Amino acid sequence: MTESQETPITAEGEERPHRRIKSFVMRAGRMTEGQQRGLDQGGPLFILPLADSPVDYDQVFGRSAPRTLEIGFGMGHSLLEMAAAAPEQDFIGVEVHRPGVGALLNGVLTQGLKNLRVYDCDAIEVLNRCVADNSLDRLMLFFPDPWHKARHHKRRIVQLEFAELVRRKLKPGGVFHMATDWEPYAEYMLEVMSAAPGYRNQAADGAYVPRPQERPITKFERRGERLGHGVWDLKFEKVD
Repeated sequence: MTESQETPITAEGEERPHRRIKSFVMRAGRMTEGQQRGLDQGGPLFILPLADSPVDYDQVFGRSAPRTLEIGFGMGHSLLEMAAAAPEQDFIGVEVHRPGVGALLNGVLTQGLKNLRVYDCDAIEVLNRCVADNSLDRLMLFFPDPWHKARHHKRRIVQLEFAELVRRKLKPGGVFHMATDWEPYAEYMLEVMSAAPGYRNQAADGAYVPRPQERPITKFERRGERLGHGVWDLKFEKVD
C-alpha cells in the first residue's frame, strides 16, 4: 500500500514548495511462527540497511546481473516466485509491513534463494539514498493503494515527481511496470505516465499491455477474476 504525506516542514519551520511522496501506509499485523523465523534468521542475511550513498549491488550479490526492484511486495508471494523462476537475475524488495517481510524471508530461507535482498523502510528513501542513477533494469509497482476518493488522490504514489525519480534510477531501456485492479487508478496512472518526460509506453495501442508472463497471478487476483474484476498492466520504458 502506498501514499504521500502532508507537505513537510523544514528545520526553520518553513513549508517546502512541494509534497514529499511517502511510499507506504503502516498497518499492524500479527506475526506467525514462520514469519518470525524469517525475520530472526533471514533478517541478518538478507535485509539491507538504509545507506547514505549509492550501494554497490554487484558487491552485495557477488555478481553483475539484471536487477529488479519492487516497491510494496506485500506478503512477498509474487516477488518470491519471480526470484525463484529467474536465478540469473537479482531482485530487491521494499516493504514496511513486518509480517510481509518475515513471510518473504521465510520463503527465501526455505527455497535457499541467493538472488533476493530486502529493505524494510520507506521506498522513496531507498531510491533517493541507496540506488544509483541509471542502475535498475526494472522497477515494479503492483497493486498500490488507489486512494479511491478524489480528495485523497494526492496521496497516490504515482505522480509526476515519482515518475521522474524512477526514470533517474532506471537504465536507458529500463522498464517501469505497474499493475492495478482498480480501473480508475489504471486510467490515472496512464495519464500521469503519458505526461512524464523520458518514457515510451510499451503498449501497442498506447494504453495497457497484456498481463506479462513474468508477473505471477496472486490468489487475490484469481479471486477477482472469478468475480469478473479486471487487472491492468502498464509498462513504460525509459528512453532518455
